[in-house]
Amino acid sequence: MFKKVLIANRGEIAVQTIRALHEMNITAVAVYSTADKDSLFVRLADETVCIGKGLPGESYLKMGAILDAAVLTAADAIFPGYGFLSENEDFAELCEEYGIKFIGPSSKVIDLMGNKSNAKATMQRLEVPTIPGSDGYVTSLEQAREIAAEIGYPVMLKAAAGGGGKGIRQANNASELADVYLTTKQEIKLSYGDDRLYLEKDLSDAKHIEMQAIADQNGHVVYFPERDCSLQRNHQKVIEESPCAEISAAERAELGQIVANAMVGIKYENTGTFEFLMDRDHHFYFMEMNTRLQVEHTITEEVAGVELIKAMIMVAAGLDLPFTQSDCGVKGYAIECRINAEDPRRNFQPTPGKIDYVWFPFGTKGVRIDSGIEMGDVISPFYDSMIAKIIVHMPTKAAAIQKMVRVLREFKIQGVQTNRQFLIDLLNDEAVQKGEFNNLYLEQQFLKEWVSHHE
Repeated sequence: MFKKVLIANRGEIAVQTIRALHEMNITAVAVYSTADKDSLFVRLADETVCIGKGLPGESYLKMGAILDAAVLTAADAIFPGYGFLSENEDFAELCEEYGIKFIGPSSKVIDLMGNKSNAKATMQRLEVPTIPGSDGYVTSLEQAREIAAEIGYPVMLKAAAGGGGKGIRQANNASELADVYLTTKQEIKLSYGDDRLYLEKDLSDAKHIEMQAIADQNGHVVYFPERDCSLQRNHQKVIEESPCAEISAAERAELGQIVANAMVGIKYENTGTFEFLMDRDHHFYFMEMNTRLQVEHTITEEVAGVELIKAMIMVAAGLDLPFTQSDCGVKGYAIECRINAEDPRRNFQPTPGKIDYVWFPFGTKGVRIDSGIEMGDVISPFYDSMIAKIIVHMPTKAAAIQKMVRVLREFKIQGVQTNRQFLIDLLNDEAVQKGEFNNLYLEQQFLKEWVSHHE
């Protein structure tokens, strides 16, 4: 087992990782920017190294500074968390060259699955159902029009190197396709330095279903109950739940076996998440794979009864998974709400600032709160605006929503505006409570009514 692990991240995921390491009797090293020098994760760590200024490009994205810190502190491994360098194949490769274990998949697998076009081709080879579309990249507008005519409109143009909702455009006819083709190529060339595109059938009336799995170095693979992440805005998740109310046990087992087989097929080590679109007829179509831990891993931990960060560390150290497939069935229902420093009434504009007062309603069965902030801390404009994740785990969805609404109402914060009331209103929505929503429901229906009501 590792003796010392460096966390190449910040905020709540750094806090949770440090706690897991301490429970495993492993020394925790935190790297931090000058903007984070007084943060909770820095205070909790056993050793700390400042790696630069506030901007991510001057700190948490500086591979050399992070690796130097690992060497300086004699860390055995690096835990990347999510965001920043967590899916950067160059960073994973550098860790390999330095002889420091990257707690995640190999650089080759990150590279393979990070390019959406290559990932899709790989999934097709492994008989994972994929969305109808181009076979590889679309190299001209004429080719895009031919494919679109064959599979039918509407279609989506997507950046091969995209992520986080960028470089995605819808076209409802040939004229719109001509308009968005050039603008999308220009946009992604500026954002990624890569203007390659692929084209897919638009499955808007679908649910966003994802399934996480984990594989150790000794041939064991386990998949977890699916998450319904359909409540999204700008392709960013707002509320996540597990399991999906509309998926049967048989469908879960079938999808899980597909995911497990794919993990073996790409020689995947550690945890990753397969994202699918599920249409009205419950057909699943692979979208992409996230080769890292995800923000919403918390609801999977609750429903499956596992501790994923600890399992990731054990797997990276060469140990067997601490649980089997039979251990990881559905145990109740879990929901996660992300508390963000933002103003929903002003198009969710971030609201950085100092937290003058905060009170989390701890102390009730089924309530978990993951946060990296305390009273007096500053929500920096340099980073993601998330303040905390509130997770409720109960026997039924109705009971979980009821408890979550109560917890959100009790939650108090002063100094920054948050999305608290927006989340309460969303949870009280009848379609959300019944599970009768797709991945466009929040933006195209709920949000429009909510904004008009609050004007």
